[in-house]
Amino acid sequence: MEDSTSENFLEAPISTTEHDAPETTWTDEDTEEDTTWEDVLKNADDFPVDYSLDCEDPEWGVSESKDMGVDVREKSYADSTRMFKLRKNLDQLDSFYKQKELNVLKAREELNACRLHLTELEKARDNLETDMEKQAENSAAVFRLRAQHKSLCAQLQGEEELEAHLAMVLQEHELELCEVEVELGRFFGLRQEVEQEEKDFQAKKQEKYNQRIQREKNIAKGAKLRAQRARSEQEKALQEQAELDQRRHDQAMASRRKAVVFLRQTLNRMRQKETEREEKRKELMKRRMEAVASLKANISATQETQRVRQAKEKARLQKQREDKNRQRESLQAAGMNSLKLMHLQKAQEDLRRKEEEFQDRQTARRMEIVSKLLLEEEMKDKLEKRQALLFPPTPPHVTQSIALKQREQRLLQTLLSPSPQAEKEEGPTHRPASSSISSRSDVSISPDFMKDKWRNEEGATVEKKGQKDCLVQPEFSGLWDRKHSDYTSTSDEDIPLKTSHLSSMKTGPEKSLASKAGKKAAGGKEFKGPPFVSKPEIVLFKDFDVGKTYKKKVVLTNVSHCTNYCRLLEVSQNLMDFVSVSFDPPGPMSAGMACELEAVFRPVLNENLEGEVQFQSAAGPFSVIIKCTRKKCEMVVDSSLIDFGTHVVGQTISRIITLTNRGALGTRYALAPLSTSSHQLHRLSKDASSSVQVPADSSSVTVTDSCLAPEEVHPEKESTECITHSDVKSDTPQANNASLGIEGTEVDQISGGDGLEENMITGVDHGSEVTEISIGEVHGGEVGPFASVKLPIIFTPTIPGETKLDIQITFSQPECEAIVVSARGVAESFPVWVAKPCMDLRICMYDRLYQDSIEVQSRSTTNVTTSSEGMNSTNEANTALRVTFEVCKELKNHMDILPKTGFVQARSSFHAQLKFLPRRSLPMDAKSFFDQNTGVLEVPLFIQVADQVRPVPFTVHAVVTTSDLEFDRSEVDFGHCSVFESVRTSIRLTNRSLLPQDFGFVGIPKFIDVQPNDGFGTLLPLQTLEIDLIFSALKATEYSFQLTCKSGINRDFLISCRAIGVRPLLELSDSVVQFGGTAVGDCSNAVLYVVNSHTNRNEFIQAVPRVGKGPIPPVGPRLFTFATPEKSEITVSPATGRVLPGQRCLVQVTFSPSLSDDDIRMEAVRLVCHSEELRVQEFQKANAEANNSKDTELEVMNKKETQPDPKKGKKPPTNRGSGKLSMNERGSKTSLTPKSDRPFQPPSPADIQKGSDEYTAGKASLLRSFTERCSRYIIPCFVSNGDITQQESEEPVYSPYNTLYLELLCLAIRPALVVISDNGETTVDFSQVAVGQKVLKKVTIQNISSESVKLKSSLLDLNGSFSLLNAMREVRPGDTHTLVLAFIPAFAKKYREILEVSCGKMALEFTLSGEGIEPLITCSLEEGVVNFGYVLEKESATQVFTLQNSSSLPVQFSVLLDSLCLSSCSNSRLLPAFLSPASVPQTTLGTQNHSGQSVFSVSPREGAIGPGKSQDITVTFQPDHESLHYQDMLRVQLMNKQCVCVMELRGAARCHTMFVCGGDALDTCSESLIPNHIYNTAETEHTGMYILPFLYAESEKPPTPMLLTLRSVYSEGRVMAAVRELEVGCIRTAQPVSKKNVEFGWEDVATLQQHGFHVDPTKGSVDAGHRRTITVTWTPPAGHTPNDVVQVRVPLILRGDETEVYSVTLLGYVSHRTFSG
Repeated sequence: MEDSTSENFLEAPISTTEHDAPETTWTDEDTEEDTTWEDVLKNADDFPVDYSLDCEDPEWGVSESKDMGVDVREKSYADSTRMFKLRKNLDQLDSFYKQKELNVLKAREELNACRLHLTELEKARDNLETDMEKQAENSAAVFRLRAQHKSLCAQLQGEEELEAHLAMVLQEHELELCEVEVELGRFFGLRQEVEQEEKDFQAKKQEKYNQRIQREKNIAKGAKLRAQRARSEQEKALQEQAELDQRRHDQAMASRRKAVVFLRQTLNRMRQKETEREEKRKELMKRRMEAVASLKANISATQETQRVRQAKEKARLQKQREDKNRQRESLQAAGMNSLKLMHLQKAQEDLRRKEEEFQDRQTARRMEIVSKLLLEEEMKDKLEKRQALLFPPTPPHVTQSIALKQREQRLLQTLLSPSPQAEKEEGPTHRPASSSISSRSDVSISPDFMKDKWRNEEGATVEKKGQKDCLVQPEFSGLWDRKHSDYTSTSDEDIPLKTSHLSSMKTGPEKSLASKAGKKAAGGKEFKGPPFVSKPEIVLFKDFDVGKTYKKKVVLTNVSHCTNYCRLLEVSQNLMDFVSVSFDPPGPMSAGMACELEAVFRPVLNENLEGEVQFQSAAGPFSVIIKCTRKKCEMVVDSSLIDFGTHVVGQTISRIITLTNRGALGTRYALAPLSTSSHQLHRLSKDASSSVQVPADSSSVTVTDSCLAPEEVHPEKESTECITHSDVKSDTPQANNASLGIEGTEVDQISGGDGLEENMITGVDHGSEVTEISIGEVHGGEVGPFASVKLPIIFTPTIPGETKLDIQITFSQPECEAIVVSARGVAESFPVWVAKPCMDLRICMYDRLYQDSIEVQSRSTTNVTTSSEGMNSTNEANTALRVTFEVCKELKNHMDILPKTGFVQARSSFHAQLKFLPRRSLPMDAKSFFDQNTGVLEVPLFIQVADQVRPVPFTVHAVVTTSDLEFDRSEVDFGHCSVFESVRTSIRLTNRSLLPQDFGFVGIPKFIDVQPNDGFGTLLPLQTLEIDLIFSALKATEYSFQLTCKSGINRDFLISCRAIGVRPLLELSDSVVQFGGTAVGDCSNAVLYVVNSHTNRNEFIQAVPRVGKGPIPPVGPRLFTFATPEKSEITVSPATGRVLPGQRCLVQVTFSPSLSDDDIRMEAVRLVCHSEELRVQEFQKANAEANNSKDTELEVMNKKETQPDPKKGKKPPTNRGSGKLSMNERGSKTSLTPKSDRPFQPPSPADIQKGSDEYTAGKASLLRSFTERCSRYIIPCFVSNGDITQQESEEPVYSPYNTLYLELLCLAIRPALVVISDNGETTVDFSQVAVGQKVLKKVTIQNISSESVKLKSSLLDLNGSFSLLNAMREVRPGDTHTLVLAFIPAFAKKYREILEVSCGKMALEFTLSGEGIEPLITCSLEEGVVNFGYVLEKESATQVFTLQNSSSLPVQFSVLLDSLCLSSCSNSRLLPAFLSPASVPQTTLGTQNHSGQSVFSVSPREGAIGPGKSQDITVTFQPDHESLHYQDMLRVQLMNKQCVCVMELRGAARCHTMFVCGGDALDTCSESLIPNHIYNTAETEHTGMYILPFLYAESEKPPTPMLLTLRSVYSEGRVMAAVRELEVGCIRTAQPVSKKNVEFGWEDVATLQQHGFHVDPTKGSVDAGHRRTITVTWTPPAGHTPNDVVQVRVPLILRGDETEVYSVTLLGYVSHRTFSG
């Protein structure tokens, strides 16, 4: 900031004058403007800068005399303001002086520092010169010192320049400081004056301060007195409050002593309740733990069931596949078409399934109709009951209702009558269900009934016995969810549908209101549904006691869209004696408002009640449902099946079941076993176990419905002769059956397999012997409301086998049905056994070690008892058994068991290790146990148990096989192989083992590749694998080597190989070219080179071409030729060439997949034949329909003829035959058979012409159905042995070993995009277009692939004429995308460009072409102003101009008005010209119509002019109110935005036929939007009556002002007269007016002449459609002062259809100069 300030001071000019002080400008920190000292010190009162003013100055005296009259307070304020401003300016001057002084000090310091540095540099220079003199002999040191001296001299020079600059800067700063000091001296007197004023100001301020202090002291004294009075009053109030608090404290202490006693009692009760709550919590936690344990057991059982079910399903599917394969093989063996027969079978199954589905849908529809009829019948009954209360029924109505009921019953029987097939399948069990539905007792249809009906018609075998309503939500919405009326009351999920209707017999306004309520709407929306919603929706009194009173509040909310009211009608008949409703009607209620009612229930009978409270509203009736349910007892158990599992004989196992009461009524219970259900299984045979298992496909039949209540089961109807599906009463019957089957199988295996099979299950009488499953100590008791008890069940097995027992729990309440709990368990007896009695080692190889573990388990004699709490206690007899393993002597060298002897603890297991190492001598050592043909080894082993005579046997099975791998040949010869190519040879490797073996080729050379998987893999047993050996020679030589194949067990197998390497004379840069997926119609290119690298025969310098170790060919050019197959999709360019040594030749390979013409023609023929077949089928169908109709007519006529006539008798048979014959003849005449018997001849493929519709359709069909096609081409390239230049006729000699091969992998795919517009043409021709005109064309492409493609387009020329308007997007399969192409030529020439539209798979190329033509349009009117003159308001005037087209193409044009353009309308809102600055653009719009329509209209606004033709444009001016400033701008614009002409339209409108023009403008061009009649005419009266009092009475409106300014020029000693003209006109109109012409006249002409004004003529008339000029001349009269302005106001009266007065003001003045314009 300091540097910038100093620079500004240096640049500030200094000037002095004689009267003013020198002016100095500076830049302050707070302002950036350059101002003088006078400007800085000038204040708001404009005090002069120079205060040494002479008091005798007349201006000073005037100002002093004016100041004397000013108030003293204002003067003091002005003085203080002036003083502060002066002080501020002086402080700024002082700070500026300090700044300049600081700048001078800084400059001096910098100059001193620079001079000091300069002195040091001079000393250093002298020292260097001395050193140079001393080191004169040392040249290196001299050079170094000279460089330092040179650098030092440069620094000295820079420092000297810096010193000069700093000295100059210091001088400038000192000069500025002197100037500032001079300024300070100039304002010294002003400073003293300011200091004196400041002292006076401080004195006045101190005086005011003292006065303020005194006033504050007085105020404080008064406040202190007031505070003392307030303090005394407060102390008195506090004393009274303290006495009151003391009294309250005493009362509180007495109350507290009383409350302590009650608090202690309350705390004791709370502690007691907390203790009880803690006990309940512990009990609940205990129950939860037991429930979790039970849940775990159920989960494990369910998982086991699921595994069994999956295994069964898998076996069933496998069996189905085997049956299907067996059927297919049998059909093929019989010589039949298995595919066709199986397809027919599948079609029959589908048809059967569709028929069943149709029957199901028909049945469901029938049930819906029945439900709807029943609902309608119930509503009709309700209406009849209500009508019966008001009017007695009459016999005719009764008869009609009876007939109606009979008709409904017949309809119900018709709808509910099942088909004969369904009746056979269902049997008599479904008839009661249908009859129950048709009854009138319960109208609501439960979802369970619908489910049962559907299942019965599907042929299910499970019967629903005594099924009741279920509260489960149905899967599909039925008729019970539909609302058949606008007044349907809302219902909960567990309540059947109820409807409430308004009674039809209402009187007075209620009936009319109800009739209109259905269609009442608000806000344009018709309201449907109940007008009020209750909360809660259902008033439920649950678990009531007789004799008590229950109350509930209900809130009714108005949910309609309008104001509504609510009125209580009645309560249901069955609730009138028990329920009373307290409701006060709230009056009209707005939407969303609510009111309350109270329902009081006083039960007298212990019965369930249900009804509704009915209300009436403006929108219709509605009701609130009330339900009263008594206390009931609902008993459930946590598990209906107890599975004890498998246990050893002698144990005691206990299980707990929980009996829970979910109701509010207690009951007594008793447990008793069912004698018919108790049975025991000693040994379960395989047949019995298989009969118990449930197939997977019958799961849907055996599982009971989830909504079936436990009380619906009737145990007394079950069969106990054998185990069936109905025996199990649990939620998972399939799991129980499956587990039964599994355990039965296990028992059969454990029993030792002694061959005993039982087909029947022996029943055990409960009274004859003791059962192994028994009930614990609790056999009965009582269960309170919402309580539960635990019941122990004990299992004590005594005999091996399975035991079952059904326990029935009965209750004292008659409504609670008995619950049956099934228990079962399995017992086993062996003390020691092998976990796996048959050990299978599977397949083993020779000389390999295999191990397995032998697990021996022991059963102890442990006794398990159950305590009273349900816990098990164990008494163990710790008995260990010694076991010894024995191996037969034949396998001593191959098998061993460690340890030989061991001990098995009670209830434990023992593990031994079996080791098996088969030797090659195994077939000889164990002939009796080993089969050499199959390799199967079966060895019996024994375990000897101490104190047991019979040993425990177990068997070891194994299959022993070899590990050899075998090649199909021992030697491989690859032959001649080029170093640029590879030779592939296949060998076969066979695995002779019965086990899969891993193999791998290891240690292979670099020039060998083994595939697949790089020579590694796995061979399945006895599998032969074909392996490819790929040889790639590295150089031209002979190769001989061996390959090693190592197996997974580290065995080696060898094979010998040999080959000869060849290096050709030429080489290819790429031998394999793989083209990407190329769409049909697209192309892919690849570039490669043919290289001749043979430049030297020295093989040690570079690789030379040779065959093996043969001679080296000479160096020279070589010829090559590519032999491409004929009519292929491959093109090689060039196909033949010559390559010099050391050079290369570029070759381009193109793959262009396409469709062959033969295929396209064949497809076209197929499509023609197919269309003909469809036509014939339609024809045959129509013919068959016509024949059927004729047969029907014949049958009808035959019936009529065969009917006997009682009057005339029967007709003879001959006549009837002749009648039939005639009808047949007529039918044959009207037959639809084609007239021509010629069969259809398909066209020949050669007749299909290219470009025809059939050809195009065939091509499109092939493209859409094209499948991916992969082609492989191997193109040979023959290379000559030398260059044939001397003998041209001699053909080149080619060697087969030097031939090169180019492999091409070509993939042709279906095109993703096809062009479907313009018959698939890809050329878009815009033809001739005018320059600048925009022409659009659309091209539609379709995605025919199965994936979405994202389109991309190539970049067109940014400066070109073609453009793509829409963006590329993602196109879904089958969708189309339209390309919008625009052509806007900039010059008159031809254009052509290529557009490429591509996706990820292909690209489409479009050729865009067009030609630009320059349009030539001329206008008959020149650009300028088109003035319509004066027109009567609401009349019109027209003008016409012509546009001529001289170009050779049609040109489109448009006529634009600024008033109809948005930009021009926005500009019209700008300020008018007289208020806008000159830089603001003015608008071209004037006054507009008040009606909103445009003042100027154009016809036509747009169109097209043909070549050499013209177009007339009509412009109409039609104002709707009086104004003189109608204006608009008209532009004729072509389609290329070229403007042909611009014309300004002007016009004026009058309300009368006369007008005056030519005066000065007194109003603005921008008219106000406020109409003129809004202004108050009284103000106009005051301004106009005193001007022309004698004219205002004659005219109905005030005179129109007009100004006419006349300027007289004074030059060369004489004055020239001023002349102005006015025009009076009469508008021609077709409307009838009282006067066709206009008369005018001037009044008070003498006054004008006195002031030098002359008017000619003073009176006259104007005909319609003409104007007349009035000349006004002003000559300054004698004695006129040049500076005076003459002003005269005279009236001008016009008399036409009305009289109008103009107040013309004539203004004359003299000017000494002439202004142009």
